[in-house]
Amino acid sequence: MAKVGVIIVAGGAGQRMGASLPKQFMLLGNQPILARTINTFHEALPKAEIVVVLPKEHVALWENLAARFDIAPHHIAQGGAERFHSVKSGIEALQGECDYIAVHDAVRPLASKKLIIKLVLQAEQHDAVIPTVGATDSLRRVVGDSSEIINRNDIRLVQTPQLFKSEILREAYRQEYQPQFTDDASVVECAGYKVMLSEGERENIKITTPVDLTIAEAILNQRDAEEL
Repeated sequence: MAKVGVIIVAGGAGQRMGASLPKQFMLLGNQPILARTINTFHEALPKAEIVVVLPKEHVALWENLAARFDIAPHHIAQGGAERFHSVKSGIEALQGECDYIAVHDAVRPLASKKLIIKLVLQAEQHDAVIPTVGATDSLRRVVGDSSEIINRNDIRLVQTPQLFKSEILREAYRQEYQPQFTDDASVVECAGYKVMLSEGERENIKITTPVDLTIAEAILNQRDAEEL
C-alpha cells in the first residue's frame, strides 16, 4: 500500500455540545474521542504519519489528557482561523514523504478501518476520493418566504476521511482561502481537479451534540456485542 500521511482536524470548541470540555476530548467508551480516532487510523494504516491539528489554547490540555491513555504516536500542529488554515498547517507539519494524504474530522471516531483502507486504495486509482451517504429525510429548499421540494436522490451527505494524492492536495492548499471552502474536496475542486464519490458509512457520524454522543455509545455497544 502507498505511503499515507494522516491529518486529523480537532479544532472544535464544543459550543453545540453545551459542555465546558471541547467535544474532541470528551470520553467515548472510556477513551477520549480524539484518542479513539487516532488509534483507529493507526490500526488501519500502521505505517502512516499522523498529525493532529489543535487550537493553540488546547495543545497543553490535550498533552496532559493524552498522557493518561494508550494513544498511537502522533505529533501536533497548531490550527488557524478557519478549517482551511488548520488543514494547511497540518499539511505543512507532515515530516515524511507520503504519496497520499487523508484528512479527517477528529469528532468522527467511528469510521471503520475497512472504510479507511478502501478509500486509500480508491485514491490510488482516482487521486481524490471522498465518502458520502445518501439522504434519508425529505428535503426542502427555502425560497424567499416559501420552500420547494428537493429530490433527495440528487443529494449526498459528505463525510471524512477524504483522501487525496499528496501533490494535488498540496497544490490546492496553496490557493488563497475562500468562504465556499467547506471541506477539502471543495478546495481541490477549486484547483481544477475532479473528486470521486465513494460509499461511506452510516455509522461514521460526526459528534456535535449530546444526542450524537448517545448514538455513538450505542454504536460502540452494538459493535462490542457483535464481537462476542
